[in-house]
Amino acid sequence: MAINLMTMLDPSTTDLPDIPGKRYFTIGEVSDLCAVKPHVLRYWEQEFPQLRPVKRRGNRRYYRRHEVELIRVIRKLLYLDGYTISGARNRLHKPNSKKNQIDGIEKDVNSEDCTKIIGELQSISELLGK
Repeated sequence: MAINLMTMLDPSTTDLPDIPGKRYFTIGEVSDLCAVKPHVLRYWEQEFPQLRPVKRRGNRRYYRRHEVELIRVIRKLLYLDGYTISGARNRLHKPNSKKNQIDGIEKDVNSEDCTKIIGELQSISELLGK
């Protein structure tokens, strides 16, 4: 599962591998999945209170899927969106009320669009009912 070394060295890459359907991931696996070096992950644990991997025997870290997804969001905020550590921390604590974050991609939520979609769905429903 080793990620390409150039991907690890280029923080602007968006080409990350899919997250396997496992329950726990070691720090090495998370490093490969998120293109972030292990020492950076350990540092982020200190900076982001939401990031708390389970620690087992010998102080080994085991990350859960939601933590891997969080790391990808943190990586996007820091490396692609240009946030500072404190800015990313604030962004994660206080998400913008007008935006909905899905898979690390921000989408504007507009009531006019929602009304239009509901109308289209009702039209489709009427067509299927005939």
